[in-house]
Amino acid sequence: MALTVTLLGGESSGKTTLAQALQPLLQAQGLACTLVSEQLRSWCEARAQTDAIETAAHSAETQVVLADTTELVIAAYSELYFADRSLWPAAIEQQRRYSLTLLMGLDLPWVPDGLFRDGPAVRAATDTVLRRELQAAGIPFQTLYGPLALRAQQALRAIGTALQRPLTPRDASWEQGRRPWSCEKCSDPDCEHKLFTQLLQQRSTKD
Repeated sequence: MALTVTLLGGESSGKTTLAQALQPLLQAQGLACTLVSEQLRSWCEARAQTDAIETAAHSAETQVVLADTTELVIAAYSELYFADRSLWPAAIEQQRRYSLTLLMGLDLPWVPDGLFRDGPAVRAATDTVLRRELQAAGIPFQTLYGPLALRAQQALRAIGTALQRPLTPRDASWEQGRRPWSCEKCSDPDCEHKLFTQLLQQRSTKD
């Protein structure tokens, strides 16, 4: 089954832009990559998003699936808008099945698109409940910060770690022992990467 990389975050947090940038970068590395676009503009389409991700992940031609959001975001919106927590258990259980969870940082400017943009306060609230549920469930996640190019590099390093192959020049150098890891421009430079790495190692041991 393909490596499934999920991008999570609230409105205008950069999920779609990053997903669209990552696909050609991964393909340039010789990886067959399928992008599953967001299908969650309607509340009833959460299952459709999961089905699309699962179909892509089980395709024999696909090595990496990039999922532009998951059911977890719908569960967050359901709690925030309707005080309904009933969607969390199924969403968490589904999220556990994915290979990587990448959370968008809140350092990008909030931009309305005329469709479903309620403001930076809602984006921040969504981030809060996503972090709360991921941490409570023990699901490892890495938060990506910075402009698009920097986020793409951070994502490639996380994907490369999961695939056990370097996907950036820096990865190749530290893999050969010439350069240690150093986090860049991260609001919490030491702990978020360490937490993500440790949780991934624990998950790998359990598997």
